[in-house]
Amino acid sequence: MLKLGFIGAGTVGIALASKLNEAGYTVSSVYSRRHESMKKMTDRIPGCRAADDCQAVADNSDIVFITTPDGEIGNVVSLIRWKSGKSVVHCSGADSTDVLIPAEVQGAQTGAFHPLQTFAGIDEAIENIPGSTFAIEAEEPLLTELKKMASALGGKYIRLEADEKVVYHAAAVMACNYLVTLIKQATDLWKTFDIPTLQATRALLPLIKGTIHNIETVGIPDCLTGPIARGDIGTVRKHIEALEKTSPSVLETYLEMGRQTIPLALAKGRITKQQAEEMEAILKHPNLLISI
Repeated sequence: MLKLGFIGAGTVGIALASKLNEAGYTVSSVYSRRHESMKKMTDRIPGCRAADDCQAVADNSDIVFITTPDGEIGNVVSLIRWKSGKSVVHCSGADSTDVLIPAEVQGAQTGAFHPLQTFAGIDEAIENIPGSTFAIEAEEPLLTELKKMASALGGKYIRLEADEKVVYHAAAVMACNYLVTLIKQATDLWKTFDIPTLQATRALLPLIKGTIHNIETVGIPDCLTGPIARGDIGTVRKHIEALEKTSPSVLETYLEMGRQTIPLALAKGRITKQQAEEMEAILKHPNLLISI
């Protein structure tokens, strides 16, 4: 059985190592500058030992996972003396394997293995990893091994080229991080009628979950609902007028999201081209509406 080592013991490292251990892989060692982080991993994974430095992990592992912050990956790789037959894999979503070139020139195989998942906390991440998609960048034979790992973790995988990683990661940020921002702006609107953020979030969560369920079961664009989907120009006008008065800081987001929603409504087939043009004009030039 391959021996896996981890450099970096943050949320991603601990969660990934824990799930790989559960899947039958041997996680033999970990190194982190923070001793308390290493202890968290060694406490969770039987047989995993805290290493004295990065080199010790590389020397005692077949595949080394670098799960440090992205900005530290290149420095970590350059500190290690690599040997032919070893493999090193980072878990960055945006970086390609180019950052691992110092290991490659010394004969090691290099790869990237990014779990397309949110890592808010260790326990939450461990729970969320099964079913996730893993973005893999590697050549054979490491490619096959990483595909096996993705399957062993209960996930799927896609293979990416180096020049595709940044756009892939931008999509992940939009779907995950910016969703949080959007919900924050929605809950801020509830403050205008004196509903606190926590209560607003709890009230909106069933709607959010229902929307995600519809995306999964009905698909885009047919899952789209709301005033733009049904060509309700009057309601869109009311929204713009109300936001201009009560929450002008949110209006820009509303207008841009509305403009981006019009093509989806057209694709769904429930609005006419004329309705789409009228809504686009209102969303592009709200000041004309407000001044009337």
